[in-house]
Amino acid sequence: MRHLPLDDPGTPDHRSPGKFLLWLMKGQWRTLLMGMVFGVVWMVCQAVMPAVIGHAIDDGIAARDTSGLLQWTAAMLGIGILQAASGIMRHRFAVTNWLTAAYRTVQLVARHATHLGATLPKRVATGEVVAIGTSDLAHLGNAMDVTARAAGAVVSFLVVAVILLDTSVTLGLVVLVGVPVLLLLVGPLLKPLQRRNMAQREMMGQLSNLATDIVSGLRILRGIGGERVFHERYVRDSQKVREAGVQVGRLQSLLDALQVLLPGVFVVIVVWIGARFAVQQRISPGELVAFYGYAAFLMIPLRTSTEFANKWIRAFVAARRVVRVLDLEPEVGEPDQAYPEPSTTADLVDIESGLHVRHGLVTALVSEKPDETALVADRLGHYAPGEVRWGDVPLSGLPRAVVRRRIVVSDTGSTLFSGSLRESLDLRGRSDADLLAALGTASAEDVLAAVTDGLDTPVAERGRSFSGGQRQRLVLARVLAADPEILVLVEPTSAVDAHTEARIADRLVAHRAGRTTVVTTTSPLLLDRVDQVAFLVDGHVVAVGTHRDLLRDEPGYRAVVTREVEDVEEVEA
Repeated sequence: MRHLPLDDPGTPDHRSPGKFLLWLMKGQWRTLLMGMVFGVVWMVCQAVMPAVIGHAIDDGIAARDTSGLLQWTAAMLGIGILQAASGIMRHRFAVTNWLTAAYRTVQLVARHATHLGATLPKRVATGEVVAIGTSDLAHLGNAMDVTARAAGAVVSFLVVAVILLDTSVTLGLVVLVGVPVLLLLVGPLLKPLQRRNMAQREMMGQLSNLATDIVSGLRILRGIGGERVFHERYVRDSQKVREAGVQVGRLQSLLDALQVLLPGVFVVIVVWIGARFAVQQRISPGELVAFYGYAAFLMIPLRTSTEFANKWIRAFVAARRVVRVLDLEPEVGEPDQAYPEPSTTADLVDIESGLHVRHGLVTALVSEKPDETALVADRLGHYAPGEVRWGDVPLSGLPRAVVRRRIVVSDTGSTLFSGSLRESLDLRGRSDADLLAALGTASAEDVLAAVTDGLDTPVAERGRSFSGGQRQRLVLARVLAADPEILVLVEPTSAVDAHTEARIADRLVAHRAGRTTVVTTTSPLLLDRVDQVAFLVDGHVVAVGTHRDLLRDEPGYRAVVTREVEDVEEVEA
């Protein structure tokens, strides 16, 4: 399917599920209209078929008129051909409407997820987003699909009512009054069904979140023996979802039963009245057959009407979940007025912490609380709000695209994506030589040597085929290959052994010579090789210097880096 334009004025006003559904309909109104047209033709052909059969009986068989019988037979054949052709086209447009609604939603949510960036995982669980792509899309597509048959149901109902009124006012009134009454009888079930659907959908999202957490943390769970605990929790929560589904199913089964029972009762009433009129010779035998055909046909628009209501209820629930994601805004937005880009030699200054990152140096951030240095890293990368100046320009005054191009932040949550190893490492069209150099700096040559196809080796989802240390080194190689102007690394060596860490430290400083690099770490091996170290206490820089100077002059720094308590040091002294 072609890529659908989502940056036009038709981008949804996503303040409510109703407006979102209206946006979907506006964006594909042509295919919806064509589906409705063919749906009307298709169902009207079925509606008039009993009338043609009735005339064939009265004007051909009863009147013993062969030519009349042949004429009505030809008319029946023509209507059948038209019905078949329009049915094919209706189905094609219905499928198109389903796919268009589903994939426009996918594109919209994916685009908004990209727009949110780092805000998305902070505000929405992974399972919630997954549930949109697994179940909500189907409900939204079904709502667009059923519109063609719903339009045909309404028009065909009116056509049958007019024919019956023309033949018998009594039967016509029975149809005109009886059908709305039947729909009203079903109506009270729809709102409780919507509530139960919403409750079940909420529980399914929570269960998806739990399943995602278990799968991503399975190795850790095995290490601490927590598999059984989480398995029991998953079983317990899945049973709650099952019970909620049973509650939905009970009401849905009642609705489905009424869809058969009520139209069936209606058919019996219409046929009974028609049979009495035939006995009284108020209608002909052909008209009696036609009445039965009308009554049987009316079950189709009746069931279509209840199906339409049911699917739109589910679509409304799904739209509410989509709107919840679309309603999120990034923690940092685009500036009202963009400043000129700073020079390539400008320093970065985080006003809140007092950190001064000098151009061309490797600066390390150390804190007893890793969250403090991680927050500073987020502010430097414009992922969190805060006053940061880049030279004479406030970082918040630059477009996010400019910041992302010139400043790259790689944190411990970074992961690898499916595809070849080359595709996972190459973000900016680098050569294989650049990738190999980055792998060497990250001390990941052994990872490349261990795979069979080199850079063409397939990478499993989230890089799960690699160990934690291997994934961390590959992630480091990826950002090094990107070669950004300013690189911010959050705990880049936390999952590797000491020998590997020492090699990475030596190579990293050499690889980034002349470019600005910020590293958050408490590793003495890495700290001993950087140009300057900034020590933070309660989120503020309290000391700046080399690693050796701070070890000598700052007891708090020494306690954090050597993992010793000052009191113990004093006793030993």
